[in-house]
Amino acid sequence: MTADSTSRPLCPMHRMVYPESGPPRPAALATGTPVWLVTRYHDVRQVLMDARFDRSSLHAEDAPPLLAVPNLLSDPNGLVNQDGPGHQRLRGTVQRAFTPRAVARWRPWVASVVESLLDELAATPRPADIVEGFTRPLPVSVICRLMGLDHIDSERIRHWADHALSGGAHSAAEVRAAMGEFADFGAELVAQRRARPGDDLVSGLVAAGDSLGIEERQLVALVCGLVVAGHETTMSALGNIVVYLLTDGHADWPSLAVDEEGAATAAEQLLRTVPISEGRVLPGLLRRAVQDTVVGGVTIPAGSVVAVQTNSASRDPDVYPSGPPDLTAPLPVPGVIFGAGPHHCLGAWLARLEITLALHRMAVRFPGLRAEFTPATIDWREGRLTRSPRCLPVSW
Repeated sequence: MTADSTSRPLCPMHRMVYPESGPPRPAALATGTPVWLVTRYHDVRQVLMDARFDRSSLHAEDAPPLLAVPNLLSDPNGLVNQDGPGHQRLRGTVQRAFTPRAVARWRPWVASVVESLLDELAATPRPADIVEGFTRPLPVSVICRLMGLDHIDSERIRHWADHALSGGAHSAAEVRAAMGEFADFGAELVAQRRARPGDDLVSGLVAAGDSLGIEERQLVALVCGLVVAGHETTMSALGNIVVYLLTDGHADWPSLAVDEEGAATAAEQLLRTVPISEGRVLPGLLRRAVQDTVVGGVTIPAGSVVAVQTNSASRDPDVYPSGPPDLTAPLPVPGVIFGAGPHHCLGAWLARLEITLALHRMAVRFPGLRAEFTPATIDWREGRLTRSPRCLPVSW
């Protein structure tokens, strides 16, 4: 039996039932590869922060198959698949740009993007699709401006992102073709910014990478990874949060308009309880044990693949209150939805900023926002590592 069932109905993501919190236990990937499923908050934190569980060995010659169709996460040159000093060196080329202080400086122009998109949405005939009009273009616009890609056709980026995190929506040949185009784009972009640097993230990381002797293929993989990670996950999170707020959580909508600080607290709770992945392709963040290690009283043998279920950990009853999230309550412990340890999501603070400003400004601009959809009528983007609504008609 796999770690999650593919027969589950396509309910909204906040209604998904995840593996119960408990000691590490055997499960399997969709490929049939055995894994140890880790679900408890403190066990999840241990695995993510313990150097005895790494990413690079997932792609060693003796590694078992992880995905039926390879995608961007399968690239051994990618930042996510590096460990130790090499990982820290590569991560260091871009990490400084995503510190809380650096992200705070972007608040004015992120807010301007939010307001501009809401202006356009307000002028749209109703019912309007809030996905196409807001939750999708917001993170795309932000990452493109940050990386100096305003001139790039957003449809091209959408196409590459759809294939980059594919989990069966596309054939292996389609994914390889799209990723080949994406890599060519990344290589050309790196070359352009090396020749004519500007005041953008790509120029900065190319300069830093060259000074540190980072391999060209790793720089290209880093650029491509930032393009995808910079918008796909935030887009999915925002879409799924809107579903919650306009259905089961609609009573909380007015509170988001009070102030940005309250919206930031609400965003943390919503990110914790409204997941973007249902686990059909992968049951969690993957690591591999490089030596026998005890986790939660269970010995996980060296060579074992471990699936860290952050969605289960985010609902661990020993850590978090059960029931609907209290959007006014700060988290009692650091969340794990962005991971933890060396591979903690680089863009976590940017994602928080985008989601906070989006929720607050939406609630201010559209206090009477209402769904023109029901959970049963939502058209979902499936077959990827994430699941999110394809469109959400709304009125106000």
